Amino acid sequence: MRILHLDSGREMRGGQWQALRLAQGLAQSGIECVVLARAASPLFRKASEAGLETHPLSLAALARFSRRVNLAHAHDARAHTWAALFSAAPVVVSRRVDFPIRSRWKYSRAAHFLAVSQCVRQRLLAAGVPAERVSVVYDGVPLRAPVPTGPRVLAPATSDPRKGSDLLAEAARQAGIQVRFSEDLEADLPGSALFVYITRSEGLGSGVLLAMAAGVPVLASDVGGLPEIVRHGENGWLTENQPGAIAAALRALLAGPEPARRLAAAARRTVEEKFSLEILVRDTIQVYRRVLSC
Repeated sequence: MRILHLDSGREMRGGQWQALRLAQGLAQSGIECVVLARAASPLFRKASEAGLETHPLSLAALARFSRRVNLAHAHDARAHTWAALFSAAPVVVSRRVDFPIRSRWKYSRAAHFLAVSQCVRQRLLAAGVPAERVSVVYDGVPLRAPVPTGPRVLAPATSDPRKGSDLLAEAARQAGIQVRFSEDLEADLPGSALFVYITRSEGLGSGVLLAMAAGVPVLASDVGGLPEIVRHGENGWLTENQPGAIAAALRALLAGPEPARRLAAAARRTVEEKFSLEILVRDTIQVYRRVLSC
């Protein structure tokens, strides 16, 4: 089996990390992978460094390489559009966002969709995509040794207005704490007492999974696919998107180490059971085979 992976992202965000880790896992399973990414992007550099066959993304490259593969796998919206228009191979699309679908034509062109959560699956079904063309394949993250915790409260840095950095900043002011907004979660999770993920919209939340895998307690918005990861009071904490509610949750989770430690231990078990890289690769291969058998 030979798979062409397409991603047009300029940054190394959650979707790009998932595309990279999936391609690496597939290659380790004996599946040939070709990656087309923006020439100057972090994904292009990291995929090349990982030993994956990597080429600059262009319409000409898509047309050429899609004739040499079994499937084209689009990992973001622009890649989906290009693949729908120009791929010579059947197209599989990863749908990661909890937004309404605008182009029904584009969504009619894919052979299959990998929805990152049940929440995203429902968006696709509501837009008229047949249920047999949608599978839920959750993100996977690496399982490493739990990181040492410390006093820092960590949150992802983003300028996306659909996220909730403004809500968190106001909540932190009310709670009298400082929050570090990180552009490199894997590097900054060690030394963190709490990971906070406040957002107005979310397909799933791979950053939350990273923190859970590292054994860092999580406070997250009760929106989108996040409740499919975080079970309130069991392996993390969910909050309304109101500064007062977020501030109260921050104070409660930072009041003492034992409740947070219990949540973190349960969170790591959740990742081991449901959100590992091995499960991501296995479930994706099953979808590829189903599409190719049709």
